[in-house]
Amino acid sequence: MMTASLTMAIFLLLLTPGPTNTLLAVGGASAGFRRSLPLILAENLGYMVTIVPLVAFAGPFLDGHPVAASALKLCSAVWVTLLALKLWVTPLGEAGETGLVTFRQVFVTTMLNPKALIFGIVLLPNGEFLQTLPRLVVFAGIVAVVAAFWLSAGASILRLASRRFPSLFCRVAAAFLMVFALSLAGSSFGLI
Repeated sequence: MMTASLTMAIFLLLLTPGPTNTLLAVGGASAGFRRSLPLILAENLGYMVTIVPLVAFAGPFLDGHPVAASALKLCSAVWVTLLALKLWVTPLGEAGETGLVTFRQVFVTTMLNPKALIFGIVLLPNGEFLQTLPRLVVFAGIVAVVAAFWLSAGASILRLASRRFPSLFCRVAAAFLMVFALSLAGSSFGLI
């Protein structure tokens, strides 16, 4: 099973602001907590789609092929840039019933999130896949708790700001996503 220190490391890494957490907060602000709950499943699925193959096969491959790891970071940067551009041009008032953030956006963003590489290559591996399965179950529970935190933060704190300054809210969120995209691109080229 997982040690307390490993659980805390996973919790803190998941809690750290990033593209997925930004989307969850924007989702909570634009659609409310209850309507944004499916985004928790999207985040969990996104992580699992990346982590399970890493645990099973790709960890050693990526260690031996740094160009492939850089290409993954660059793909992540492109995706996050596209999300930032969408947020920049879409006023919060046009979000509709489902909000600004979709299941697909959270899924793909999480799947491409560099945190998934850290989880899949560094924190979760422990022998064969069946030995890692209990860790993955605990990991999914931690993801759900942290995602609920970001949704509720968006639904409560950010929703107030988004009502008063809707276009400013979207542009600030877009700017945060661009900072993440630039850091990913810089990292993929070895600049950061």
